[in-house]
Amino acid sequence: MSVSWPHAFAVWRRSASMYRRTWKLTLLPNFFEPVFYLSAIGIGVGAYIEQMGGTSYIEFLAPGLVCVAAMNGASFEVTYNVFVRLHYEHAYDAMLTTPLEADDILIGEIAWAMTRVLIYGGSFFLAVAAFGLAPMPSALLAIPVIPIAGLLFAVVGLAFTLRIPNMDLFSFYFTLFLTPLFLFSDVFFPIRERLAGPLLLVAELLPLLHPVRLARAAFEGAWSWTVAWDLAYVLIVSGALLAWTRRAIRERLIS
Repeated sequence: MSVSWPHAFAVWRRSASMYRRTWKLTLLPNFFEPVFYLSAIGIGVGAYIEQMGGTSYIEFLAPGLVCVAAMNGASFEVTYNVFVRLHYEHAYDAMLTTPLEADDILIGEIAWAMTRVLIYGGSFFLAVAAFGLAPMPSALLAIPVIPIAGLLFAVVGLAFTLRIPNMDLFSFYFTLFLTPLFLFSDVFFPIRERLAGPLLLVAELLPLLHPVRLARAAFEGAWSWTVAWDLAYVLIVSGALLAWTRRAIRERLIS
């Protein structure tokens, strides 16, 4: 990948400049969604569940919802926003009339998606800490998980966006892909206690599961061999999809 970092930064700066105009409208909905889940399910359902995974239910939910905030932040940026810039604004075509290359656009968009992930995931982490649900200092190790999760879902979302012909297909992405991830990725219950056999193997392939387990290991200060597997999964899948999206964006913008 031949990337000019000043050019990639220019793509990032363009998105940041546009975000400055709308951040008040976009930050609050994405921030408060996991807060509502944490409050309603953690306090409501938690009143009927004494413990989950060795902690109170609301403490069990907290690290998973941090990763959900990161997933949502990356997903919304690289789906609808990228699709509009690609098909309606033709912003990328205009960029290619300058010295920018397709690789610069790709890295700039991923960098901006990860920036939004840090905003949403980091803000929610601070809210969790304010509620006293992030045991210090071990929970601080969950902060690097936020951009890692952002990278993973940025390339997953871009891989989908670059291959669909119309915006209506995003309903499949959010409803049939992200929603099952949200429900069956260790966020609400330990999957190893409820799933077995082939279902557990399928769950291990879900991308949200691995950042959630990394964050929960940091919150609990309990490290095991699964941490290495989770980190390897995120990095390998992110690298493979990055190579795939590079080919896809070059085909879309250059050929």
